[in-house]
Amino acid sequence: MENENKNSKLKLWFKRVGIGGLIFFTAKGLVWLAVFYYGADAVFGSCAQK
Repeated sequence: MENENKNSKLKLWFKRVGIGGLIFFTAKGLVWLAVFYYGADAVFGSCAQK
């Protein structure tokens, strides 16, 4: 019973957020990954160069 309630809440949340939210949060995550990658590259230098 509890699993059904949790499942319906999850479905309701996905319906509310929709495809726009999915695209937004995916893009936001990718931007943050790029920020950390290029930030670390700028601070520590490229590890690929020898």
